[in-house]
Amino acid sequence: MQVSPIGIFDSGYGGLTVFRSIADKLPDYNYIYLGDNARSPYGDHSFDTIYKYTLECVEWLFAKGCHLVILACNTASAKALRTIQQIDLPAKYPDRRVLGVIRPTAEVINDYTSTKSVGVMGTRGTVNSQSYLLEISKFFPEVKVYQQSCPMWVPLIENNEHLAPGADFLSMNIVISY
Repeated sequence: MQVSPIGIFDSGYGGLTVFRSIADKLPDYNYIYLGDNARSPYGDHSFDTIYKYTLECVEWLFAKGCHLVILACNTASAKALRTIQQIDLPAKYPDRRVLGVIRPTAEVINDYTSTKSVGVMGTRGTVNSQSYLLEISKFFPEVKVYQQSCPMWVPLIENNEHLAPGADFLSMNIVISY
């Protein structure tokens, strides 16, 4: 029996880290990665635009034979996932699944803090959605979540400049703002 590939979607290249982690844990599967670099970053777009872009990409992966799509994009997971799961899948794709990255992160976040405090750096869309705050509080209400939108972070990562001179100033400002 042929197993369908797993689709992994991000608004750019950052989801490749999610892809690598999944592929390391599930090496026997085939994968299709879609990075929507033409419209990246998603963080400052409206809910409707993010939903539209995300659904287009999910449907493209479905058309390529994927029965499972992972939204490796935090903003898409925060702003489009629930609508796709509750509206689009039951109506048009009842045999398909779409999962995001926020809930799985929230489920294990307590393993990564000894102080019961965590910081979330994200796009404005991700931070403003409060998705990490809400999901983490479901599993670990005692964990304090600090969030900071970092609109320059995506371009730095996407251009492999996060370790370049000047990027340290961005990180310093984030720490100071807490």
